[in-house]
Order: sequence, then C-alpha cells, then structure tokens
Amino acid sequence: MSLSKPNQAVQQDGAPPLRALCIARHCFLSEHIARYFAQMGIATTNAVGLESAMQSAGEPSPDVVICDYDLLATIPLEKWEHDGLLSKTPVIAVSLTRHAEELHLLDINGIAGFLYLPTLQQAPALRILHAAAARPKFTLGLRASAPRTIERS
Repeated sequence: MSLSKPNQAVQQDGAPPLRALCIARHCFLSEHIARYFAQMGIATTNAVGLESAMQSAGEPSPDVVICDYDLLATIPLEKWEHDGLLSKTPVIAVSLTRHAEELHLLDINGIAGFLYLPTLQQAPALRILHAAAARPKFTLGLRASAPRTIERS
C-alpha cells in the first residue's frame, strides 16, 4: 500500500477546500498529480493503484477522485463499482500524454470529466473539479441499460 499524507490547502471565502484523492500507477505520478492540484488550492491525498485508493478513500472522504486515465483504461472497475465510497465519488481522469480526442469512448463510462495536464489552466480546472464534486448522487455502478453500440456506415 502506498499512501501519502494530505497536502494542505488554504480555505477560500471561509469554505473548506475541495478534497481530492489522486490515484496513479506509480508513486512519482500520483505524487506529481497531488502536488499539481494542491498548488491550485485543492486538499489532496495520493494513492498508488486501485487497492491503495480503496483503503485510503474514507479518511477524510474525498469530494472528487483525480485518476490517471491510463490506469482507468487498463483496470477492471468491478471492485471500484462495489466500493461504498468510491462508487459514489465523481472521477476526473487526467493525463500528461493523451488529449481528450484520443480517449476511447467506451473507456469513459462513469467518468465525470477529463483534464489534459500539459495545457491545463487553473480557472477552468477548478470549475470542472467543483462542478464534478457538486453533482448530486453520482454513482459509478453497473449498467442498467444495454451497452452502447457503434454504427459504421
């Protein structure tokens, strides 16, 4: 298990800072993502891999999960879907290498947003994170409807 201490953020306008759990494939990337968003005023904690994230998500519970897109695209999300906290926490996928147009449409089920870090500006990033955190009753659960089909002409 790899989990870091939370990065403290400054309260703005008397409201507590947004809390984010930053998850990536290895410690260097998860620490980088956590520091990156902490500089924007987000209170961050980082974890390496899904198992570590599931163990660390409840103390204190995050408002949003910021996860490396490549990790999301390569792991089965069944465990995530059945975790009491993570299944109800909005997920923002981030990448240092992939642009939004490079994402696989079927990989983004349940993802509240995507941020391409090399060109990301603070104001739009904070708007997306706060909007995702404000979504009522977000649930990443099993599909109730048939999977999407792609028609080719």
